Amino acid sequence: MAMANNKTLCFTCSKEKITYLCRGCSKEFCFIHLTEHQQNLNEELNYIINDYDQFKQRINEQKQNPQSHSLIKQIDEWERNSIEIIQQKAQECRKIVIEYPQKFIDEIEKKFNDLSEQIKQIHSENDFNEINLNYLENQLIQITKEINNLSTNSIKEDSQSFINEISIIPSKISKLNKWKQNAITVAGGNGQGRGLNQLDSHSGIFIDKKKNIFIADWLNHRIVEWKCNVKEGQIVAGGNSRGNEINHLNYPTDVIINQQTHSIIIADHGNKRVIQWTNQNQQILIHNIDCYGLAMDKHGFLYVSDWEKNEVQRWKMGEYNNEGTVVAGGNRQGNELNQFNTPTCIFVDKEQSVYVLDFHNNRVMKWRKGAKAGRIVAGGNGQGGNLNQLSYPTGVIVDDLGQIYVADWGNHRVIRWCEGKEEGEIVVNGNGKGNQLDGPRGLSFDDEGNLYVADCCNHRIEKFEIIL
Repeated sequence: MAMANNKTLCFTCSKEKITYLCRGCSKEFCFIHLTEHQQNLNEELNYIINDYDQFKQRINEQKQNPQSHSLIKQIDEWERNSIEIIQQKAQECRKIVIEYPQKFIDEIEKKFNDLSEQIKQIHSENDFNEINLNYLENQLIQITKEINNLSTNSIKEDSQSFINEISIIPSKISKLNKWKQNAITVAGGNGQGRGLNQLDSHSGIFIDKKKNIFIADWLNHRIVEWKCNVKEGQIVAGGNSRGNEINHLNYPTDVIINQQTHSIIIADHGNKRVIQWTNQNQQILIHNIDCYGLAMDKHGFLYVSDWEKNEVQRWKMGEYNNEGTVVAGGNRQGNELNQFNTPTCIFVDKEQSVYVLDFHNNRVMKWRKGAKAGRIVAGGNGQGGNLNQLSYPTGVIVDDLGQIYVADWGNHRVIRWCEGKEEGEIVVNGNGKGNQLDGPRGLSFDDEGNLYVADCCNHRIEKFEIIL
């Protein structure tokens, strides 16, 4: 009887021998080369242990000596340089304060001595009349004014700092946040109406640091504030029926809060004006503008989208009587990269780049500061429901990582786009039981990263809690 052949090829020596299976790599080795293979694995493990030890040592070094970090060294250098500049400037100012008055007094004293000589001469010669006396009196008044001017010297503080400002920019570690799909209704939700616990086809929303929600209650011609965890809102602007008087609103589309002045700024769309309400006092900031969306950057500049002129304009705080500066669009209606077709909501990031919802082009455009044209960062592939398309987008916000969130009105969803990607991903589709979105419009985050959606056609504000 022939002996059964239980030999196979060894992976290492390629000879037919009795082999043993390595379950890690699923390869067969003879006894000799299996031992060699295990030794190789042990060496690799030692390398990994060594890497772990080195990494642990780095962590301990960072914990024990954080001052050695290169950023700390840069901050220390900035501090030293700034102190030197301040000291140099202070010394220059001291020198001016000490030397200039003395020089000025010497000149006045010379004039006074000349005048004294003239008085002595007139007096000794006893030869003068009214003209001489008027002249002497006027000269004395003049030098008196000059010496009084010394007390009006002051220090001018330039708002434009001569010290280079620095700040720490944390690394943008990619973290794609997720939110619970079962939303919490935090405003409205009691049907369409004018009651203080109701909304009517609202649009823009703004969340302040206390999680209070300011709502442009569109068809009710009012701005309503819903404080955190309350059952009804309170009217903080408008609410006096539709009209064009100073205390009326006409289809307001957006609202923001000026944190510096604690005032409410409103896109009073139907009256073609931007109006400010401060403690029930009203002031029209911008006249004759077909405004829709509002934004304010960290420097206090106000941005307004004008959907009739297909452009976004910027105003400096307190200079609303001047013409605004066009920072996006302004090249007639169209679908080129330097054009819009009905711009609506806008968002401005820390670099003063402007994100614009190009409504009828079904896209979001990003215009960097000073750019002559924008770039498509969401949509732009025609109207539709695919992940690379939008359908009448009506709300946009951008997070700290530069990820763009769009209220995709026609598709009843909120979709996230990362700049440079060819398609987005759905983050809120509203298909959870009892929480389906119907025409979402305004979007906002609170400080904790919870997402708020103006669920327009359901006449409510939905809060989607972040999953930590």
